[in-house]
Amino acid sequence: MNIADQIATELGVSSQQVTAAIGLLDDGATVPFIARYRKEVTRGLDDTQLRALDDRLGYLRELEDRRKTILASIREQGKLTDELAVQLQLAETKTALEDLYLPFRPKRRTKAQIAREAGLAPLAEHLLQHPERDPHEQAQAYIDEDKQVADEQAALDGARHILMEQFAEDAELLGELREYFWENATLRSQLAKGKAQEGAKFADYFDYEEAVSKIPSHRALALFRGRSESILNLAMNVNYTTEQHPCVARIARHFGVRDQQRPGDAWLQQTVNWTWKVKLHSKLEVDLNLRLREAAEQAAIEVFGRNLGDLLLAAPAGTRACLGLDPGIRTGVKVAAIDATGKLLETATIYPHPPKKQWDASIAQLATMAERHAIDLIAIGNGTASRETDRLVMELQQRHPALKLQKIVVSEAGASVYSASEYASKEFPDVDVALRGAVSIARRLQDPLAELVKIDPKSIGVGQYQHDVNQTTLSQKLGAVVEDCVNAVGVDVNTASAPLLASVSGLSASLAENVVAFRNAHGAFKNREQLKQVPRLGAKTYEQAAGFLRIHAGDNPLDRSAVHPEAYPIVERILEQTGQRVSELIGDVKRIRSLDPARFTDEHFGLPTVRDILQELEKPGRDPRPEFKTANFKEGVESLADLRPDMRLEGVVTNVTNFGAFVDIGVHQDGLVHISQLADRFVKDPHEVVAAGEVVTVKVMEVDLERRRIALSMRLGEKAPRQTAPHAKRSQSRQQQPHAAKRRPNASTQAEPTSRGAMAEAFARARK
Repeated sequence: MNIADQIATELGVSSQQVTAAIGLLDDGATVPFIARYRKEVTRGLDDTQLRALDDRLGYLRELEDRRKTILASIREQGKLTDELAVQLQLAETKTALEDLYLPFRPKRRTKAQIAREAGLAPLAEHLLQHPERDPHEQAQAYIDEDKQVADEQAALDGARHILMEQFAEDAELLGELREYFWENATLRSQLAKGKAQEGAKFADYFDYEEAVSKIPSHRALALFRGRSESILNLAMNVNYTTEQHPCVARIARHFGVRDQQRPGDAWLQQTVNWTWKVKLHSKLEVDLNLRLREAAEQAAIEVFGRNLGDLLLAAPAGTRACLGLDPGIRTGVKVAAIDATGKLLETATIYPHPPKKQWDASIAQLATMAERHAIDLIAIGNGTASRETDRLVMELQQRHPALKLQKIVVSEAGASVYSASEYASKEFPDVDVALRGAVSIARRLQDPLAELVKIDPKSIGVGQYQHDVNQTTLSQKLGAVVEDCVNAVGVDVNTASAPLLASVSGLSASLAENVVAFRNAHGAFKNREQLKQVPRLGAKTYEQAAGFLRIHAGDNPLDRSAVHPEAYPIVERILEQTGQRVSELIGDVKRIRSLDPARFTDEHFGLPTVRDILQELEKPGRDPRPEFKTANFKEGVESLADLRPDMRLEGVVTNVTNFGAFVDIGVHQDGLVHISQLADRFVKDPHEVVAAGEVVTVKVMEVDLERRRIALSMRLGEKAPRQTAPHAKRSQSRQQQPHAAKRRPNASTQAEPTSRGAMAEAFARARK
């Protein structure tokens, strides 16, 4: 099966679709371009399928390159047999390929190699094939002091090393043991000596055990982090009740070693035991730890990508003048006023909080700025002093109702990263670094996508264990998410920043800078054709980018739509039939829906493209993002101490993980809605119910002040459990017995040593 056939089988599509997509990708086309403008070529592959295809294509091509290298290496050694060549050609994974290559891989001089050089290979083979003969008697014939085989024991030791290496490098056996170990092994974590206090955050794993194949990604990454910080010791093995380890039994069976009380059986059995203990157990433990980590990282990266996509496609407030407030206490609240287009108008710093306590003066200054710049919205960062600043703005609204101000608390994640970035320095060279964050907070309310693309996605804070995963893979995934989101929305070429333009299909960072420079030098673009005049923006780039770049109030109304310039002739044919001008047809829903798409197809554009064009003409440049909505934090609830069980609150989802969702309820600490509390039904994936940036109503179930944990529920009819105190700390028994948290994955019931209540139950459910 060739690569195209293999991917087609995996994706459940035809080989022709995959072959066509590969051709387009190899020709430099981007996934958004292919998904949107080449539906006829790929027969409708969507962006999700194309991303999966692209990722798999990279892996399989790397596999083929490695296969060729291995074949060449073994051929050069003169050891390539027809049977081995077939096995190498049939290997479907890099692991299987490397298993086959293991006996032929160049390596340092091993004890087995030394034994072979001493002529002990025939002895090893003879002992394996004839266990009915006494090993010591057979070894006497191989004693040779010139070859440093001083006695029969030295001969037997050499033969054992040869067999151990042979056993440990058998590809079929390795594959069998690896899968058995994965399905049956458990991972055990224990607290490192003297680390109880330092590693308190890993308390759930001080004495923990779970089936390797059942460990969810977030728990696996927590365990690996605990090990990397020298808090936890991890060990992997199979629990068994038989006399012989199951893996040892499999090695023996694979090579026909059986205990029939023959002279050589005990020696061979000992060789098998040593093979497992010395060669294979540690290797498989490393392999499976790597497999577990890779699977966990992949899951974490997928979660990060989905959360980032939800955040980037959050509802924009739109073209409304805004004040951005970056809260602070001692250093003051940084204020930035921007107009409806995002242009910075004025900055200031006010000091309403201790130690200066300039409350009235701060309100007066904000009111003056709001009136001077006709401000509609006030965006308040959700960091330190956020609730205190929110109260300040509330009083501003009460004192100055004529201003008709609306306040919204927004995430300020990554604002400080943007403030100190090279791009921010170019954008606001004369603005203090501390004030740039307020500008970012205001702009991300107007248009989250346009502002957040200026920040490294890893700094936005919607991932789980993002610093523990492969950073290259993470960057590639997040880059793809940003690209898909930007192109799904489209970009106004006359107002977009260089970072936003750089995410448009076909445009690199340098080309985006060229577009901005051309715009600054020649004024706003009047039509898409002008893009061809931008330095280094050639025909191929124009083809990839033009459909995603919008020009409002330009020469051609179609330039503000997602209709690609190459398809303008189709629109002309539609206009001929309707007898209307473009400006008349656009938005005429009744007329457009009366048209038969099949009448406008040709050899280049089929029904999918024509239908897309007609849909676009109904509402050009439609924004796929939802309607703008804000959360109202409850007055008087500003810290964990203000929370009470059964309290209903409105909040914003800040992060969605595999085990639930974190919600900002305005107390400077996000609460967790465990997956079991997301809905009154079974939820397999939290993303089915909530998305980052969504406004939700939650109920407080439990608060742990000491560990700063809040258990929330979206099952609003459920009552919070009774507690001895509303803010119960961990039980004394847990503090005195840090090793009491042992859990076994197959137990029908699991002891829970932490404080009883919704939070304890939530974490227990997460472990199951």
